[in-house]
Amino acid sequence: MKHWHPTSLLNAQSGKLIGYARVSTCEQKLDIQLNALKQAGCKSVFQDHGLSGALVERPGLDKALHALAAGDTLVVYKLDRLGRSVLHLADLITRLDANGIQFCSLTEGIDTTTPGGKLVFHVFAAVAEFSRNLIRENTCAGLRAARERGAQIGRPRCLTDEQVVEAQSYMRDRGKSPIEVAERFGVSASTLRRSIRRVEASDVE
Repeated sequence: MKHWHPTSLLNAQSGKLIGYARVSTCEQKLDIQLNALKQAGCKSVFQDHGLSGALVERPGLDKALHALAAGDTLVVYKLDRLGRSVLHLADLITRLDANGIQFCSLTEGIDTTTPGGKLVFHVFAAVAEFSRNLIRENTCAGLRAARERGAQIGRPRCLTDEQVVEAQSYMRDRGKSPIEVAERFGVSASTLRRSIRRVEASDVE
């Protein structure tokens, strides 16, 4: 059963339809996603094979983002193909909006080229902000509890949660490598990766 209407999506667009497909293991196939994206009118489809949606570095997604320009639409078969972390997914979609790029998830029927679909951008922006605030609150609460127990608090974090999100956007949206982004924030690449894992773990919890 189809959950989308390829012709209506095409008619709503003046820019390019750029598809992105992903499977988590090498044993899985991309056929269903690729066929759906082709039916939806995507002329270019980028893919990641055997990569988790939680990974920051996904070459196929990076190429798809580089191929997008204002007026274009990023199309995925399902929302979880784009990412599994709520914070990173919300941050990515709201950044697409900031760059004048539309978004469509075929299975969920999300299409921001429609008046109703534009609400999705606002919802994801709210989710991203809520997630960041929750991370900050949980961190502060944990530190207060540790101090009350008399525990020694470790050295300050090299990167705040906000800086981690910004660092991810440089890698995702601008194609910067972890080493380049780490240098920008004055930390090592290993520190950057640890900080990203910390934020992802907090988001999942």
